[in-house]
Amino acid sequence: MDGIDNARMTDPRTLLIVAHVPSANTQRLCDAVAVGAVSAEADSVNIVVKTPFAANADDVLSAKALVLGTTENLGYMSGALKDFFDRVYYPCLDDTRGLPYALYIRAKLDGTGTRRAVESIASGLGWRAVQEPMICHGEWCEDFVGECHELGMAMAAGLDGGIF
Repeated sequence: MDGIDNARMTDPRTLLIVAHVPSANTQRLCDAVAVGAVSAEADSVNIVVKTPFAANADDVLSAKALVLGTTENLGYMSGALKDFFDRVYYPCLDDTRGLPYALYIRAKLDGTGTRRAVESIASGLGWRAVQEPMICHGEWCEDFVGECHELGMAMAAGLDGGIF
């Protein structure tokens, strides 16, 4: 390896996946994001997966990009993701501006309120959405798993390639 590759291997960029997984299907979505990220073969990317209750400000501060996953609960994000935001907002406010992120929502309805709520908080933090939110809405569909896999792959590849 040349010097650049060695430097990249010793200082990996962290892709933090924070996802609320209250059911077997939402766990499958989170797993698909993680597997997709690994399948990108992005050697400079370290993939960290945590629930919103396990993730903290230090995790966000060390991340170079985020994938947020939530369910739609009463037209809003999950309480778990809201708790995550409540705990990391002020500790991360000044130091994570421009942080690239992507969002996926498992919504029985349309996900509009959930999207709006997450985007509002992320905007307040100064985070930068690198793609439109992916809303897996309606009855369960196996295609959701493939879409989440592609999301993870794109985020890891983008981070590895310096796109964001």
